[in-house]
Amino acid sequence: MAESPEQHEKTEEPSQKKLDDALKKGDVAKSQEVNSWFMMVAATLMIMIFSGDIASSLAGLLKSFLGQAHDMPTTGSSLRELFRMLAMSILAILALPLMMLIAAGLGGNLVQHKMLVSLEPVKPKWSKISPLAGFKRLFSPTSLVNFAKGIAKLLIVGAVITAIIWPKRDKLDALIFMEVSSILPETLSISGQVLIGVVAILSIVAALDFAWQRHTWWEKQKMTIKEVRDEHKQMEGDPQVRAKIRQVRIERGRKRMMQNVPRAAVVITNPTHFSIALEYEAGMNAPVCVAKGQDSIALKIREIAEENGIPLVENPPLARALYAGVEVEDEIPAEHYKAVAEVIGYVMRLRRQLGQGKPH
Repeated sequence: MAESPEQHEKTEEPSQKKLDDALKKGDVAKSQEVNSWFMMVAATLMIMIFSGDIASSLAGLLKSFLGQAHDMPTTGSSLRELFRMLAMSILAILALPLMMLIAAGLGGNLVQHKMLVSLEPVKPKWSKISPLAGFKRLFSPTSLVNFAKGIAKLLIVGAVITAIIWPKRDKLDALIFMEVSSILPETLSISGQVLIGVVAILSIVAALDFAWQRHTWWEKQKMTIKEVRDEHKQMEGDPQVRAKIRQVRIERGRKRMMQNVPRAAVVITNPTHFSIALEYEAGMNAPVCVAKGQDSIALKIREIAEENGIPLVENPPLARALYAGVEVEDEIPAEHYKAVAEVIGYVMRLRRQLGQGKPH
């Protein structure tokens, strides 16, 4: 039967297995705008909190460096050691701000999805180096949307920066006439206002982009009806295979049950619809059902019983009750003790009268 087109439309919600597989492959809902927002917030805090101390520390370091320039050795090894010490000093000054930026980069990912380590994105694939695949990605709907989004963000942020700086254009012109010691605080004040305005705009952009990326990712994870069926078959097994396995188990259980019939002391029948083979020996708490069956299976039980000289006792009410109330290898229920005891007592008396082990 041909599959309908609807079966290839992603109309079903993704299963947990589909989501787990996507996570293993590193395929998660992720917005670069959220990462940019975290980095911008960290940069704003760094500039507003640490810029003064960083500038003072760097100024002191450079003043010391330049003040002792005439005493510094210029041989190869000494010069390398000098630059190494200078680099280590600058790194020590910038260590805390750099740690803030690294923490912001990690935080931007962790707020969107849990910690994830996957090698799938870095595995070599032909589609990553294929010019045709690259061309398709370049002009794909996703790329065009990202391009339009980037242009829109650039225009909005540019407009915000312009709106903040334009009223202060006279102050900017006056900076060249100010004392050097006054330039940094004024520049820091204007930069702080610009950064706060940019962060405010990026907050809205990041929230909208994250919602869009989450929606797009969820739609991509949706499944077709065929995928749902295939996954169900994979997890639960093909129904035909399960039916075959169940049939084999039933046949094996039936075979073992028929092998138990010769152990029975009596077979109670309906007389044709039900057969229940009961085992009982001295010392047992109660008779045990070693085989039971209906119709063709009941007939087979009677045949084996007759071949092995096991008595057949017709008692339709008791046969029906035992068939419904006891499982194979279980003791009979207490409410049937009296009726079964009468049957087994009858069989034992019959044995003594005939002097046979297992009479008919």
